[in-house]
Amino acid sequence: MRADAELLALHAGGDPEAFAELVRRHQNRLWSVALGTLRDPDDAADAVQDALISAYRGASGYRGDAAVTTWLHRIVVNACLDRLRRRRVRPTVELPEQGPGEPVEPRDRVAEQDTVIVVRDALSRLGADQCAAITLVDLHGYSVAEAAEILGVAQGTVKSRCARGRLQLAVLLGHLREDVFGGAAGGNSEQPASVQARSATDRGQEEGGR
Repeated sequence: MRADAELLALHAGGDPEAFAELVRRHQNRLWSVALGTLRDPDDAADAVQDALISAYRGASGYRGDAAVTTWLHRIVVNACLDRLRRRRVRPTVELPEQGPGEPVEPRDRVAEQDTVIVVRDALSRLGADQCAAITLVDLHGYSVAEAAEILGVAQGTVKSRCARGRLQLAVLLGHLREDVFGGAAGGNSEQPASVQARSATDRGQEEGGR
């Protein structure tokens, strides 16, 4: 299997299939990062599309100073940050349609969906830079070093942005600890609020069919 850098070089040299193969390899992770940052499927799709167009056109500018996947993630994150900074209204999250006669579930789906809305609203209140750092480190498991490389900032900057964002999320989502995460005595109480938010959001995405 050809390496990412080789595929990118082939694309820059005119190979019509190389970039498509590169996209197939990484599109799921790129989409996941975009959705985690923007929290809206349509915006995420547009951001990934914009980023891939930029990468397609700018492949000749790749200098190999970072892994190709890091280079692609950086372009996607920048596209997401541009959208966050241009956004004038907070995104809305539609509740799933429910009709009469549906079987009773052991969990309260409406309550869980309400929690997802609260979590996403809290994430939307973070600054764009904090949101990007937390999305990469806490929601997608990148190391601080990897996130710093993707964002093009120092590792200390990533740590600082995560710390400030986690503090803000802890304040905004503190009331969910007892309702959703088990309170101070619960097993998740030591986790950052952003990681707890991921748990709630993941459950909501499962219920919403995403």
